[in-house]
Amino acid sequence: MQAAPNALWVVVMLVTLALVFDFMNGFHDAANSIATVVSTGVLKPQHAVIFAAVFNVIAVFVFHLKVAATVGKGIVEPGIVDQHVVFGALMGAIAWNVVTWWYGIPSSSSHALIGGIVGATMAKAGTGPLLAPGLVKTVLFIFVSPVMGFILGGLMMVAVSWVFRRSSPLRVDRWFRRLQLASAGMYSLGHGGNDAQKTIGIIWLLLIASGYTSASDTMPPMWVIWSCYLAIGLGTMFGGWRIVKTMGQRITKLKPVGGFCAESGGALTLFLATGLGVPVSTTHTITGAIFGVGSVRNASAVRWGLAGNIVLAWVLTIPATAFIAALCYAVSMLLF
Repeated sequence: MQAAPNALWVVVMLVTLALVFDFMNGFHDAANSIATVVSTGVLKPQHAVIFAAVFNVIAVFVFHLKVAATVGKGIVEPGIVDQHVVFGALMGAIAWNVVTWWYGIPSSSSHALIGGIVGATMAKAGTGPLLAPGLVKTVLFIFVSPVMGFILGGLMMVAVSWVFRRSSPLRVDRWFRRLQLASAGMYSLGHGGNDAQKTIGIIWLLLIASGYTSASDTMPPMWVIWSCYLAIGLGTMFGGWRIVKTMGQRITKLKPVGGFCAESGGALTLFLATGLGVPVSTTHTITGAIFGVGSVRNASAVRWGLAGNIVLAWVLTIPATAFIAALCYAVSMLLF
C-alpha cells in the first residue's frame, strides 16, 4: 500500500512530535527510576539520571515488542486512524504531562497516551473502533500495578527484615547501599522496556495509517525502535526534579533497604506486565511499592493524604487526556 501523496512532511512532523512525547515521558518519569536511589543518598542526582538512562536504552535488547503491538494494533482499529487522530492523541498526552509535571504530580504518561488515542478516535468515529480486549487489560492494570507493587514491595521488606533481624543497622545500611544499585538498574530496565514501547506503538500506528508499513507486519522498522529507546533515555537524563521530591521524600522517608525493596517489587511488576504486553504505568507501580514498604516499616510514617491526591490524578488521567485529545483532533481538522 502506498502512502498518501504529499503526506511525507506530515508524517515526519508527527514522528518528531511522538519523539518529543517520548523524551517528555523519560523526563516526566525519571522520578520513578531514580527517586528512591537519590532520596536514600546512594547516588547523587546527576549520577542517578545517567545510570537510569543507560538501563532505559539497554532494555532494547531485553524485551519483545508486545507492548508496542498492544498500543499500535490493540487499542483501536488501525484502519480508522489517520494523521489527525495521531496528532490529537500526542497533543493530549503532552499537555497532561506538562500540567502534572508543573504541579509535581506523579501521573502516568502511559495512560495519558492511551487516553489521547481513545479521545481522538472517539472524536472521529465514536466508540465503534475501540478494541475492548486491549482497553480492558490496560484499564485493569491501573489498579493491578500499584496493588502488585504495594504487595511485592511490602513482602520484600518483611522478608529482608526477617533475614537481617540480627544484623546491626550499620551493616544492613552498608549492604543495601550496594544492592540498591542493582535494584535501581532493574527498575530502570523495566521502565525503558515498557514505556519506550508505547511511543514505538503510536509511531507504528501512524506508519500503518500513512501507508508506509502494513498492519500485517510483525514489527515496526528498526529506526523507530532505536529512536524511541534513545529518546526516552535522553529524557531520563534531564530528569523531572519536581516529581523526584514527591516520590522520594514526601510519600515516606526511605533508607537504602527500603529503596531496594520498593525498586525490586516495582521491577518484578514491570517485567510481568511487559511480558504480557500490557502498557502499564511505571508511576503507579513504583508509587504502590513505596507505599507498601512504608506501611510495613511504619504505617503512620506514610502520608496517606498525599496518596489520595495521587490516586485522584490517576483516575482523571485517561478521561482528561481523552477530552484534550478530542479538542486537538477538532483543531487539527480545522487547520489541516
